[in-house]
Amino acid sequence: MVFVSGTLFVVGTPIGNLGDLSDRARSTLASVDVVAAEDTRRTGRLLKTFGASPRLVSFFEGNESQRVGELVMILDEDSDVALVTDAGMPSVSDPGYRLVAACVEAGIRVDVIPGPSAVTTALVLSGLPTDRFVFEGFLPRGGRSRSERLTALAKEPRTVVLFESPRRLVATLKDMNTALGERRVVVCRELTKLHQEVLRGSFMSLVKDVEGRELKGEITLVIEGASAGAVSGGIEDAVAIARQDMKGGARPREAAKRAARSTGLPASEIYAAVVGAPGSSKPASA
Repeated sequence: MVFVSGTLFVVGTPIGNLGDLSDRARSTLASVDVVAAEDTRRTGRLLKTFGASPRLVSFFEGNESQRVGELVMILDEDSDVALVTDAGMPSVSDPGYRLVAACVEAGIRVDVIPGPSAVTTALVLSGLPTDRFVFEGFLPRGGRSRSERLTALAKEPRTVVLFESPRRLVATLKDMNTALGERRVVVCRELTKLHQEVLRGSFMSLVKDVEGRELKGEITLVIEGASAGAVSGGIEDAVAIARQDMKGGARPREAAKRAARSTGLPASEIYAAVVGAPGSSKPASA
């Protein structure tokens, strides 16, 4: 394919330590015509550290749909554009996917300048298996969608990496303990920064470590995958799945049916166990 437009450069930027910005990233950011940034003030400070001064335009979740068309037009005019986010690789739980897809569709050249990523940094730091893993982004904040996601993760055999905010960390650890049971888990905070912190343990031991603390900064969780026994599904796992679903508002019979689909156990057996399980709510008419 012959490209007659400019190039979209997707540039990875430091997740904390400015020394992690590669020479190739520096030269690219200094040479492009436009830098599309999630936070123009933050990116402006980064560019200032090495004397670059391209035109800056904002590109974040709120204006992404509008900006995609504008940036494609700029690229069509033979101008080069660099896409960056606040930290790490664009498109990985950050804006970028729609712009890359639009450029591919329009026949515009796309190149990637690899850089730091909290996902792979935390995965390697965790000491958990790295040969197969899944990235979950942020969990839904509540309701049925959160319950369904946790139910699916209860049977996920691969190492799981996800992001969480400091204020929701304790609640997430408790919810995952209920849905996933005993697992090794690693909490990574402020990766590559001066106050980097890595905590290892079980869900509830980590709750004890962080509850009551005023945590700040970005948090990445790495969770051990389900064992072969958990994947095949036992009654205790099925009850845990159903009770987590009930926390999201499902009635016991409905939750039992969903757990049955996940584990292969009879819904009636799961329902009976749920109704008699400590902490379950016995319905007057379910």
